[in-house]
Amino acid sequence: MPNQTPPAEQDPRVYFAAERTFLAWIRTGLGLMGIGFAVSRFGLFLRQITLTQSHPSTPTTGLSLWSGVSLVALGVVVNLGAVYRHFQLIQELTSGTWRPGRVSRDAVILGLLLAAAGVAMAIYLLLVR
Repeated sequence: MPNQTPPAEQDPRVYFAAERTFLAWIRTGLGLMGIGFAVSRFGLFLRQITLTQSHPSTPTTGLSLWSGVSLVALGVVVNLGAVYRHFQLIQELTSGTWRPGRVSRDAVILGLLLAAAGVAMAIYLLLVR
């Protein structure tokens, strides 16, 4: 009895999985943008708090603004990369050139960037007590 499973490019479950992966990347990009916005506004919040207190304000370095803007920009890059990769994947599936088991280079790069940003923020928090 021959195998009744269709090839990957004809199986709709493969396209649904690609759609779920695409939406997960979009969600990741939106999360980065939301956190970046909150981080960039945190410096403004701290300035407002110091204005209401009686002691003079400490000079700010603007680090929260730039790190927040960087996270928002990273979120935009992730979303644009997700769109590009989704179109590329659908093209590979329809043409039959898709190869299973390929490592997601974009996910590895994003993970390394976020790990480096986390280490940098931890060092900054330890140095500025």
